[in-house]
Amino acid sequence: MSVLDLARPDIRALSPYSSARMEAQGGTVLLNANESSRPPNIPGGDGLNRYPDPQPRALVDALADLYGSEPDRVLVTRGSDEAIDLLVRAFCRAREDAVVVSPPTFGMYAVCARIQGATVIEVPLEPAGELDADKLLAAVTPATKLVFVCTPNNPTGNLVRRDVLERLARELDGRAVLVIDEAYAEFSGVASATSLIDDHDNVAVLRTLSKAWSLAGARVGALVARAEVIALLRRIIPPYPLPSPCVDAALGALSYEGRRVQRHHLQEILAERARMFAALSAMPGVREVLPSHANFLAVRFDDAAGTYRRLLAAGIVVRDITRYPGLDDALRITVGTGNENDRVLAILRAGTVA
Repeated sequence: MSVLDLARPDIRALSPYSSARMEAQGGTVLLNANESSRPPNIPGGDGLNRYPDPQPRALVDALADLYGSEPDRVLVTRGSDEAIDLLVRAFCRAREDAVVVSPPTFGMYAVCARIQGATVIEVPLEPAGELDADKLLAAVTPATKLVFVCTPNNPTGNLVRRDVLERLARELDGRAVLVIDEAYAEFSGVASATSLIDDHDNVAVLRTLSKAWSLAGARVGALVARAEVIALLRRIIPPYPLPSPCVDAALGALSYEGRRVQRHHLQEILAERARMFAALSAMPGVREVLPSHANFLAVRFDDAAGTYRRLLAAGIVVRDITRYPGLDDALRITVGTGNENDRVLAILRAGTVA
């Protein structure tokens, strides 16, 4: 059985839109896309009068190298959000199919499914944050097409073990696509799940340059999957997903110098994460700091609401995650610069003294 047998038959049969840029073969006088022949009169405007490459070859190659994959297994998207939406639209029929998620986790899996009209099956994480593979597999129905697993998980920061991922991929073969979200993988120190794709055609891995690569504003993400899955999603992705300046920013970040700087930033974040974990754990009013393999800490407070207001009054915005199941006393604090983290600690210490 091919993984494509799980996809919507109408999407498999769809004749994709063929953009002018996709059809262009060579030539120096481009009169086929109804673009302006004149660049805009703005700084850095050269080339912006032309549509960008739908899947820029240099960027696809760079991301394939970064993620240890092959170019035909990489789809460049507007952040990983777009890849989530494409997967749901390609594999889930409205009012017929379902996805499985494990809350508390990233909310866009369920949002995209509900927009598409797919059923959302929830298998909550265990109280300590672990994913129970037995419970998850038991919840999979014949209607299930996608199973989302986030590792490190947002907002708890915990990892899903490699052997668990391998088991899920194996037992979901022919039943559902296992979508592994590695948005925070660079902070975890563990090997990527992209290597599972060699043995399991039902594995798709989400990656992004928004976190460890400091490009949240450029909105550059990627899906890594078997070539046939990438080809299927290219049928439904908008014709020009990435603006040219975003592509240029990504290529700059992935250059030799960009990678050197990223490694330095990563080490700073990991050091600050360890410092913040220790400092917060010892602070009065803090019930628990959840161990994290990401660039944030989920912190349980005696008074989460009051702590949030106190930080906000000082100009510090953290994420209120009390609406998530099992986290009704918690805030998520991104690991900032040393100075930013010092400000957080100072406000919290002042509050405990008062």
